[in-house]
Amino acid sequence: MSAAAEQSNFPTMIIPRGTEIRVNAHGQLSIKTPGNLVIQNSGLYSELESTNGSIRIEDNVNVEAVSVRAAQACFVQGSLTAWKVHAKRVALEDRARAYIMLLESEQLELSRTARLVGNFANEKELFLLMGKFTSQLKELPGAVDVHAHTPVDGRPAAIAAGAQTQTNGATTAAHRIDDSVQLRVAQTLLERELARADFPPREAEGLRELLYAIREQNMQRISLIYRDAFAEVKTPSDSLRQAYEHLDQFMKSR
Repeated sequence: MSAAAEQSNFPTMIIPRGTEIRVNAHGQLSIKTPGNLVIQNSGLYSELESTNGSIRIEDNVNVEAVSVRAAQACFVQGSLTAWKVHAKRVALEDRARAYIMLLESEQLELSRTARLVGNFANEKELFLLMGKFTSQLKELPGAVDVHAHTPVDGRPAAIAAGAQTQTNGATTAAHRIDDSVQLRVAQTLLERELARADFPPREAEGLRELLYAIREQNMQRISLIYRDAFAEVKTPSDSLRQAYEHLDQFMKSR
């Protein structure tokens, strides 16, 4: 058999110009591409992003990711577990399974046989609900297995800053959530703030370096730079203050 005939038995992989592919310290892949992204292999991902197109997770494929972002649509045929999904349209097709904590979409489509778990609109909704079930959270086992192959550390940790709730003019409640959730919340808030068009470029430099360290799970680098990075911002927003508080609590708990 000729070399050309042998090569014809394998699919061709095309990496469009402008695509960014990285691997963090935990072996999780981050893919950012300008066009459509189709996932045909199960795996653990840090970030999946299509800046101009859509993302599709094909049938019988299990994907776990911290963040999934698509300018247009996110189609799920297989299974998706994610902390945050942002897309104009999210569609779960036949027998699809999605476990999404924070879902930001203008349009959500579910087939009759699909299943969606999670679907919080923002961090405040999540914190308020978890705050109501603090005692139940303390009784959770140390590992929770969604797909029977990836344990998730379920140890609760105190957070100093969280959502404020009022009951008959009542007061602020402190919630306890997983350490890793605090880090992910800080990352999400930082990403949102740095995406603002009016954010001063000079003040953003330190925060961008910090965000990169968080994405890479470089704890030593985070501990060295996070205070200075936030100190460079002259007029921090409420979201930025929350990001600092979550990150500060996370580092203190280590």
